[in-house]
Amino acid sequence: MLGIKDRVAVVGMGCTRFGELFDKSDQDLMVESCHAALEDAKMDLKEIQAAWLGIQGAETGSSGCRLARALKTDYIPVTRVENYCATGIEAFRGAAYSVAAGIYDIVLACGAEKLKDTGATGLTQMGGEPQFGSWVWALVVPPARFALSATRYFHAYGLTPEQGKRMLAMIAVKNHHNGSLNPRAHFQREITIEQALNAPIIAWPLGLFDCCGVSDGSAAAIITRPEIAKRIKDDYIVVKALGVSAGAGTQGVMASDYDFIHIDEIVRAGKQAYAEAGIKNPRQEVDLAEVHDCFTITEALICEDLGFTPRGKFKEDIEAGTFNIGGEVAVNPDGGLKCFGHPIGASGLRMIFESYLQLRGKAGQRQLKNPRIGVAQNYGGLPGGGISGMAIVGARD
Repeated sequence: MLGIKDRVAVVGMGCTRFGELFDKSDQDLMVESCHAALEDAKMDLKEIQAAWLGIQGAETGSSGCRLARALKTDYIPVTRVENYCATGIEAFRGAAYSVAAGIYDIVLACGAEKLKDTGATGLTQMGGEPQFGSWVWALVVPPARFALSATRYFHAYGLTPEQGKRMLAMIAVKNHHNGSLNPRAHFQREITIEQALNAPIIAWPLGLFDCCGVSDGSAAAIITRPEIAKRIKDDYIVVKALGVSAGAGTQGVMASDYDFIHIDEIVRAGKQAYAEAGIKNPRQEVDLAEVHDCFTITEALICEDLGFTPRGKFKEDIEAGTFNIGGEVAVNPDGGLKCFGHPIGASGLRMIFESYLQLRGKAGQRQLKNPRIGVAQNYGGLPGGGISGMAIVGARD
């Protein structure tokens, strides 16, 4: 397999503020993020040869025409994609592969979502299958399912409820600290361990500060080949690997032996991407990772699934500051889903945007010391079955 390593460059990115943006439509957000990306690349819209739009919500339209209308792209190809919570990375992946294949020279990837307008709370079963087919689907809300992962994690690794809850609270405190440094985050204030521990319970042991919010937002990237990128700017970044793994979705629903403390799709997507990027030791070679912290326990599971910490050792590492800004692997240095919320189509590109800033030394108060490799990872579905997307990017050599 030829692979995509170092064959694609990102020369411009834009990201809106995320939050309760009732005064803007999804098309307003697309315009804002895409034009910010164009301005960053010092490029005109007419130079874009094709575009990919990642958007999940059924109410926001089912074709690429939505982006074409927003940007007035003058009849270039626009492809609309969705892949659960990996939708933003899926849009980036399609755009990147089109350039790597030599079909286009310069393309655009945009992710956007207007969840607040739908009234969605995140407490109902997401997914369109029962709506359009004959499935019989038991109502299983995400906080309850991930709460099962948390209690099982506590049991499997010998943590008391108090120890386990404190471990989760430390994740929330870390991410809220990082989000307080980020003007684009929905939530921009720090919290204390005591606030996290004493917050109202959503699904025990997950409290209010263990769950990400519902937000609106958009992010966009301009992608080209490195030889073209060199003519545009000196500090472009390159794609090292892309991985996507889709599961059958049966483990956590039908299999009696699923352990609830790992997610196969995340493990498989990570292995795909690490192999393509040539990464042997993720903990030593990855500088920052934006991971899918829809719940605090999910961040812990992902860090173990992606090899940032050994199985069952997350508590020791979060206590040691391993995943803080300035730690061995900065996890969610922009505040993560915990502080941005999760406008589904936008999240993956927003995660890549943080690496884009960090690798170019443009992250302000959150800036890491000389980072070289960044990871963006999304997981859509519930423990035991879903889809994971992963992008690894690096600084220009």
